[in-house]
Amino acid sequence: MVDLIPSPESVMQILKETGAYRQGHFVFPNGKHASHYFQMPLAFRYYDNSRILSVALSRKFRMEKAISSRLPKVSIISPSPGGIPVAFGVREALGAEQIYWAEIEGGIRQFRQYLKDNVVHPCIIVDDLIRTGKAIQETVELVKELGAEVIGCGAIVRFEDAPKEVEGIKIQSLTEFDANFYNSLEEWKTAEGSDAPEEAVRF
Repeated sequence: MVDLIPSPESVMQILKETGAYRQGHFVFPNGKHASHYFQMPLAFRYYDNSRILSVALSRKFRMEKAISSRLPKVSIISPSPGGIPVAFGVREALGAEQIYWAEIEGGIRQFRQYLKDNVVHPCIIVDDLIRTGKAIQETVELVKELGAEVIGCGAIVRFEDAPKEVEGIKIQSLTEFDANFYNSLEEWKTAEGSDAPEEAVRF
């Protein structure tokens, strides 16, 4: 089963070929400069890539007895719309019964679906990319408010500075990325030694 999980290098190759990972000079809305930019939905445009990545992540979950023993009565939850393709792919691969996703409304992360009177199965929270871990943590709190249990967390890519676990649960990922952000243009030029033109991007 482990052999069927692509190597981190193979995962990055897929992201590069699809444009989901780009290199250059990028300026984020918070003013930070970086030499990388992830736009993960680009990798999920193609069914074959989507299936490879989602199934690989699902296998990492399936190897955890605390998860495999609960299938199929499991909920797959995405912290945001960006993680929905991952959530659907993992749900299909695991044969999980439920899927939900959260959105930011009025600056607050909340479930779009009406869940108050519904029974939510034990939850696996999945996303496309984990930068700081904030979205995962906020979603864990939402799940706890529903009285449900979190049994797994994961993403396709996890930044190395992001938490490795949440609420004592290991965050699974297919690859880890050493992300460097700089506070100014001068700082970026000094560190990267490049005069590449700036491109303003969204998170």
